Amino acid sequence: MQANQDRALDKVTVTIEDIKKRLASFRLPDLDMIVGIGSGGRVPAALIAGKLGLPVKHIEIKYRMENNQPLYEQPRLLRADEFPQKNLRLLLVDDVSVSGKTIQTARQSLTGHIVTTFVLKGKADFVLFPEIKSCVNWPWHTESQHSE
Repeated sequence: MQANQDRALDKVTVTIEDIKKRLASFRLPDLDMIVGIGSGGRVPAALIAGKLGLPVKHIEIKYRMENNQPLYEQPRLLRADEFPQKNLRLLLVDDVSVSGKTIQTARQSLTGHIVTTFVLKGKADFVLFPEIKSCVNWPWHTESQHSE
C-alpha cells in the first residue's frame, strides 16, 4: 500500500499487488463459491476465487453514482447469476461497505445459501484492510471515480 496519500483528497492508493499480498496470508472459512457484487466486487472476487480455486458468480446492484452519492434510497438488484443448488457456502465480495445496504440487498437475493461477507474496506464478516479509514484509489476505478 502506498504510504503517500493525496492530502487534498485524503485518499490511499491500493494496488493489485497490495491486495494479492494481503490475501496470501488471509484465512477464510471453507467455501463452495465466490460471489462478486457489481463492478467494485468483480476484481476482488476474481482474486479470491483464483487463490482458492473456486468458481465465481456475480450480482449487479445499482445504488451509487460514479461520484459515490446514492442514486436511489435503497440499492436495486439488477441481475444475479443463477445457482445450481441450495445451501452453498458463499463468500459475498465487494470492495467497500459503508452503510451495508448493498451487501444486505445482495444477501437477500441469496436466500437458501450460507452467506459470509468480505470487503476490502468497511463493514463485513471479513475485512482485508481494516486499518484504512479514508477514501481509496482502487486499481479498477478510473481517476475520475471517487471510491470510499
